[in-house]
Amino acid sequence: MTASEDYFSYLKGRSLTGLIYRNWWLYPRISRYLPGSVLDVGCGIGDFLRFRRDAIGVDIIPAAVDWCRTLGLDARLMEVNQLPFGDATFDGVVLDNVLEHVAEPHALVAEVVRVLKPAARVVVGVPGRKGYASDPDHKVFYDEAKLVGLLQNYGLKQKKLFHMPVEAKFLDRCLSQYCLYGVFERG
Repeated sequence: MTASEDYFSYLKGRSLTGLIYRNWWLYPRISRYLPGSVLDVGCGIGDFLRFRRDAIGVDIIPAAVDWCRTLGLDARLMEVNQLPFGDATFDGVVLDNVLEHVAEPHALVAEVVRVLKPAARVVVGVPGRKGYASDPDHKVFYDEAKLVGLLQNYGLKQKKLFHMPVEAKFLDRCLSQYCLYGVFERG
């Protein structure tokens, strides 16, 4: 099995509790920041695409894209750091638990900015300390300052930072699903 096939199997192992949390708590919250056409970069097994049926997903794992397509979702294969869309295509982009997997995120962030319309938004989610440590595929840990700094380097203005499921320092240390989310807008 290749590394991407292993990771796809790992994604399919998410719990029912995790799916309920995403559909009833996380996705409604992040969706309110994403009007219009939305791209889900790193769509995985399509949970966000099932929640937001008008969104388009991309992933670098062929099995994940095929899985999403069998569910009737609009998912497309992307090459590393190359989104298969023209300039200024989307009103919003979601990168939910993606950036921490990318050792050198600059090319990917530049691609995201390229496909954004003027005044479009990006919602980025990254794991907290326990979540980061729990996955050997994670390459870069982001705290608030590092996440904001990276995105501001590409002309994205911070609109809001929040933690999920709720902000609490102790959850950062003891809950794998604890994440930092940032909402950024193209200037």
